Amino acid sequence: MKAIWNGAIGFGLVNIPIKIYSATETSKLDLDMLDSKDLSNIQFKRVNAHTGKEVKWENIVKGYLIEDHYVVLEEQDFAAAMPEKTKILSIDQFVKEADVDSVYFENPYFLEPQKSGETAYRLLLHALLHTGMAGIGTFVLRESEAIGMIRPYNDEVLMLQRLRFAEEVRDYKDLKLPAAKAPKPAELKMAKSLIEQLSSTFDPTVYEDNYAKALLKIIKQKAKGKTVKAKKTAAPDKGKVVDLMAQLKASLQSRKRKTTAS
Repeated sequence: MKAIWNGAIGFGLVNIPIKIYSATETSKLDLDMLDSKDLSNIQFKRVNAHTGKEVKWENIVKGYLIEDHYVVLEEQDFAAAMPEKTKILSIDQFVKEADVDSVYFENPYFLEPQKSGETAYRLLLHALLHTGMAGIGTFVLRESEAIGMIRPYNDEVLMLQRLRFAEEVRDYKDLKLPAAKAPKPAELKMAKSLIEQLSSTFDPTVYEDNYAKALLKIIKQKAKGKTVKAKKTAAPDKGKVVDLMAQLKASLQSRKRKTTAS
């Protein structure tokens, strides 16, 4: 793995030199965009809007538009904005991890201690494990400020969970939500029973990207010249009024049959 950030965690007066590595990778198939006429690859070029000519990477700069005039930014400008946060993620507070709503979660990263930081790294890891807390602070990653939540991934490694700013979460007040009316007691009882039947400990290894596998199977079939037909699926009737009790009963009975069969 390649580190995407080198710096340190500020833990009180203690600095823990660390490297940040992406903790995830995509399972999607790498599909190319092609011209339907001859299946040639579609290329994306960086083109000057006025001349129409392609621009080389070394000639590209970043700028901000103010009153019809671009202010060009150089590398030292980005570093000068918050020099301390480009190299240090200072923990400002500790919170219960469960108190942070998952709507704020963005990308996860693994933290690796550098040579002089192993002891302090282990100390922070075990302190967070024992207290059930997570450290919150801000830092600059890829030319933008980010909120980071440092938490134990397990008893061996710390994880940095990038968080969204509150202003990035949209307000739901414009949605057409159902009126605040309590459900019928019998329906609620059945819904709770169904939830209890389906309850288990979360195991991420149970879930796989089956769509990518099915799509790859189709690709291999087409490569052999076979014709692939999609199975017809019934579309949900959005306008139909459903008998909720009947659906809940059927769901419970179906679950019982599956449990008995297994």
